[in-house]
Amino acid sequence: MSDEPPVEPVEPVETTPEEEEESEKRADGLDLARSLTRATARMPAPKAGQKRRRTSPGLSPRSTTRRGAVSGARPDDRDPQLIDSVVSRMVNDHGWDTSLRVHGVMARWSDIVGEEIADHTTPESYADGKLSVRTDSTAWATQLKLLAPTLVKRLNQELGHGTVILIEVLGPHLPSWKKGPRGLRDGRGPRDTYG
Repeated sequence: MSDEPPVEPVEPVETTPEEEEESEKRADGLDLARSLTRATARMPAPKAGQKRRRTSPGLSPRSTTRRGAVSGARPDDRDPQLIDSVVSRMVNDHGWDTSLRVHGVMARWSDIVGEEIADHTTPESYADGKLSVRTDSTAWATQLKLLAPTLVKRLNQELGHGTVILIEVLGPHLPSWKKGPRGLRDGRGPRDTYG
């Protein structure tokens, strides 16, 4: 608990009947509800045959009512929404569906290809149906090239048919002995570098 001494009770302050009534109104939300109901009742009803104008295609007609209008008992776009439905709609609107699924596969790479292959390979990028995978040795690069058709089939089962068309196998990062932007095609090379 706390180390502070207990607070002594404060004696009540005498108030007038008007102050008590005013404090009750502030504490009670009924006066706000009554005022909103009165304001809504004073609003003119739409004329027969007159349609409300929509401001945006995704909203219901109720959400485009006059400012300050109270949401009714029916579902409305202004009502609280589940986070799942809001995020799903945002993903679909922006076209992120395939990209999210592919990055989900990259995160679950070891579950999809197996522990042994995942220890020696890393998915690097995905663009236009081509998945680039980096290996840690040239032997694993050769092995992955042989397994590529099987991996494409397995990835398309996870992502949907035709999502991955080609697996580009990249070997390990090797040191480059090229210095500068130009080079000789028939030059002698780096000589003895491991001396």
